[in-house]
Amino acid sequence: MTDEALVIRAQLGEREALAELLARWRVPVWTYVRRMLDADRADDVSQEIWLAVVRGLPRLRKPGRFTPWLFTIARRSITERLRAEYAQAEKVFLVGDSTVEDPAEAMVDRAALVSALSALPVLEREILVLFYLEDLPVEECAHICQIPAGTVKSRLNRARRLLREHLEEKGDLP
Repeated sequence: MTDEALVIRAQLGEREALAELLARWRVPVWTYVRRMLDADRADDVSQEIWLAVVRGLPRLRKPGRFTPWLFTIARRSITERLRAEYAQAEKVFLVGDSTVEDPAEAMVDRAALVSALSALPVLEREILVLFYLEDLPVEECAHICQIPAGTVKSRLNRARRLLREHLEEKGDLP
């Protein structure tokens, strides 16, 4: 059954259809969020996303556009979390507390990737995650980020360049 059919059934009140959508998209959404945030924050933000989906699903006018709609909600939730944390960090910095948390990753390759991705600016990291790791086409990335497709392409180009430079500096590339 397609996502569009499940959305329509869920909008009509079928709990099984909503449960199927959640089962189908829980891992991809969490993975996207995890690539932008650490695991603890990813769990919290993912719950916020699904709450927003359940609340907003009845108002979704184009059930065939469920995937970009879902990732737009995810993006907004991540952005809101980062803004709140940046505002809090600014307050902490102004007070003079400069503690930094650096969780160690279990696998070396994963740690290198996470390090390289986290070194990128948020906008470029987001485009790399959506395009390469979530396998979304340029048009859907543009819709999710609410930017023109040309901007997606230029951010992808910049992100690849920045990532390559970072990996060369670390000695992970020749």
